[in-house]
Amino acid sequence: MVSTTAHSANFKNYILVTLAYWGFTLTDGALRMLVLLYFNQIGYTPIQIAFLFLFYEVFGVVTNFLGGWIGSQFGLKVTLYSGIGLQIFSLVMLSFLNPNWAQWIAVGYVMVAQAFSGIAKDLTKMSSKSAIRLVVPQDAQSSLFKWVAVLTGSKNALKGVGFFIGSALLAAVGFINSLWIMAGGLSLIMFSGLMLPKGMGKIKKKIKFSQLFSKSEEINILSAARFFLFGSRDVWFVVGLPVFLRGTLGWSFYQVGGFLACWVIGYGVIQFLAPTLIQRFGSGRPPQSKTIQFWTFTLTVVPAAIALALQIGIPANIAIVGGLLVFGVVFAFNSAVHSYLVLAFTDDDKVALNVGFYYMANSGGRLAGTVLSGLVYQFFGLVGCLWTSMFFVLAAALITLKLPDPQPSKAIAWKAGDGD
Repeated sequence: MVSTTAHSANFKNYILVTLAYWGFTLTDGALRMLVLLYFNQIGYTPIQIAFLFLFYEVFGVVTNFLGGWIGSQFGLKVTLYSGIGLQIFSLVMLSFLNPNWAQWIAVGYVMVAQAFSGIAKDLTKMSSKSAIRLVVPQDAQSSLFKWVAVLTGSKNALKGVGFFIGSALLAAVGFINSLWIMAGGLSLIMFSGLMLPKGMGKIKKKIKFSQLFSKSEEINILSAARFFLFGSRDVWFVVGLPVFLRGTLGWSFYQVGGFLACWVIGYGVIQFLAPTLIQRFGSGRPPQSKTIQFWTFTLTVVPAAIALALQIGIPANIAIVGGLLVFGVVFAFNSAVHSYLVLAFTDDDKVALNVGFYYMANSGGRLAGTVLSGLVYQFFGLVGCLWTSMFFVLAAALITLKLPDPQPSKAIAWKAGDGD
């Protein structure tokens, strides 16, 4: 009876954490599309719009670094719902934006609001993924890969849905009303936090500042690989690709937004299915070091192939759309295996610290990719962005060669029938 009760409580906590993350993710995707569409509408260039998100990425790095420490000291419940609260604040703050302000004032105001949103995103992500490690019962750890992938894959799919919601809200009720509607929805989610246990993920001893840096060689290797992996995506996906589709190929902004939304949804679906496919066509065991090495080296080929296709004169629509679909599939497998390994290499009492450190590297890669995407595109075009992406992936692949297999005491056993 106790075991059944404990399992029921864990399942309830998993549902609460997942719903909170889903609600946040919808608004995160919608807010990005709202800002992109609105500032494009009032005359900002794509490069200027990209820099509106600079603080979003910068503060993501800081948040992941300190967020793990905050979560370990005060509990993941505090960090999860603090993240949602900050997102509400960011939405309300943006609703007071005045289009008649001088451009430098408006840009600065939006960058500050986006900084709060960036903090909110990474507090919520770190808390949710850490909490999954704690709410999956110890006698059911074989399904951790499955539950991590459900959370992560559904998040990416919902972010794509958020793109559509943002576009639809902007068209139906305008910029300011859209922000207030999303803030109201997130406020309702805040109340669900009352049902989560206090102190989840909290450790009893105090953590020194120096301990915020991971002492685990495996986590350090994974974090370095994660930096280059996500930098490889954003170096062409954030600025170069949208500007190319809109400026060179002549796509409308709605076509660009819709296509990217479909890509993110498809990416999430593949990530959700990744463990099932790996099990069916692989050994049936949990991912090992060779798993991530295979997928990262495979990904190296994709941006290089797209760049070569453009350089030899293959129609850009075919090269970009086809290449991006392949890139999304291979990248999703990489991301799913990464999300599993970081939890397989960590202990329960260090989960918030290690996941926070790991996603700090993730945010650092996104920041580097975002900045380089604008700079490289400005001087070398989309082909230059793609070759830069290839070198980033190659760096990630070479780093993973140093990664050991998870130890049996930490690794999550893989059972036939478990999915992603």
